Amino acid sequence: MTVPRFRPILDSLPGYRATEGVYDKEPARPLSANESPDDPLPGVIEAIGAAGALAHRYPDPQCTDLTRAIARRHGVGPETVLVGAGSVALLQALVVAVAEPSAEIVFPWLSFELYPPLAQLAGLRPVAVPLDRYHNDLRAMADRVTDDTGLVVVCNPNNPTGTVVGKRDLRAFLDRVPPTCPVVLDEAYYEYVRTPDTCSGLSLLRTYPNLVVTRTFSKAYGLAALRVGYLIGSQDIVDTLAKVRLAYSVSAVAQVAGLAALDLEDQLRERVDATVAERTRIREALLAGGLKVPDNHSNFVWLPLGEDAAGFGGHCTDAGIAVRTYDGEGVRVSVGSPEDNDAFLACAAAWSPASNLSGHRAGVRSTACIPQ
Repeated sequence: MTVPRFRPILDSLPGYRATEGVYDKEPARPLSANESPDDPLPGVIEAIGAAGALAHRYPDPQCTDLTRAIARRHGVGPETVLVGAGSVALLQALVVAVAEPSAEIVFPWLSFELYPPLAQLAGLRPVAVPLDRYHNDLRAMADRVTDDTGLVVVCNPNNPTGTVVGKRDLRAFLDRVPPTCPVVLDEAYYEYVRTPDTCSGLSLLRTYPNLVVTRTFSKAYGLAALRVGYLIGSQDIVDTLAKVRLAYSVSAVAQVAGLAALDLEDQLRERVDATVAERTRIREALLAGGLKVPDNHSNFVWLPLGEDAAGFGGHCTDAGIAVRTYDGEGVRVSVGSPEDNDAFLACAAAWSPASNLSGHRAGVRSTACIPQ
């Protein structure tokens, strides 16, 4: 039978799929997607409801009000801010903007699982640099930058390991990257960082004009369902990427919800602090139970279980708990409500490798698209 012809690269790319059980009729405890466990604040809900009355109108394609509010929040000019349908959509715009036949993209690995497919779909050659004890190896990444490097991505805190790089190491790294090569700091989880020696890339933008910082409203701000994020960089970069960003991609509902969330930051910060406290409690309990858990600075914990990852992930799935399993690497567990966290800790305490080698591979993520 004759079938339509598509790019050969699509044959080797696994499609993104959610963790098993999350969207069942009776959903599992949602500890796989790093979402906020808290319901939206009343002010956000009211703003969403009001925006729904204008569902028959297109949203502002420039996201003017939200752009200005973000600029005020970070003390930058609105011309340096670009809003998009989640930070991953803006990362895709960056990848497309630098895509040339010979271009490469350098990123850490293991890291955010969409880096490789975004690169390959745009025609960039992925250059995955192994982590060093769960951390971004910035020296090794700088060593891999060549004249063909079109983009460098650093996930800080790193997803899924939750580790961070310090200010001194970050500056030393940026000093080594040619100023003609854009560097993206993916700071989707930065609101959860509590280490004094770690700085946001926002404080370095004036020193490094090739630097871009991406942020999201999906995590700490609790707007994952609405798909809204932003990047901050030089006006030249923002003007260029605005040509690539899909028009009308940020809904009016998402824009007003983002505005409302920025106005409620004090209350949201309290929720983030509670998540950080739960993160500490979970890690300490897992360590006390004999599991290895790296020091973490996000809203999840990482269990580097290696070949036991699939067994542990299946054990959690059987217990009605959705976690994110990386086959052969480890398991990422989001910080949820105290009740969901208690259920996970009880599940973890009942697990042992010897008794859970049933071959259950639910929720396992394929690594077929990852360059070796």
